[in-house]
Amino acid sequence: MSLETLCQICESAPAAYQCRRCGALVCPAHYDEETGLCTDCAAAVP
Repeated sequence: MSLETLCQICESAPAAYQCRRCGALVCPAHYDEETGLCTDCAAAVP
């Protein structure tokens, strides 16, 4: 049994990235590769 870190946004998919702004560990669906931000932070940036 492996211990995977889950996405801190959806809490169901394995985390694969870390947000450059807040440090959240997130899955590919909740990460913006262009900005390096999670979707929560990307939405907050004008």
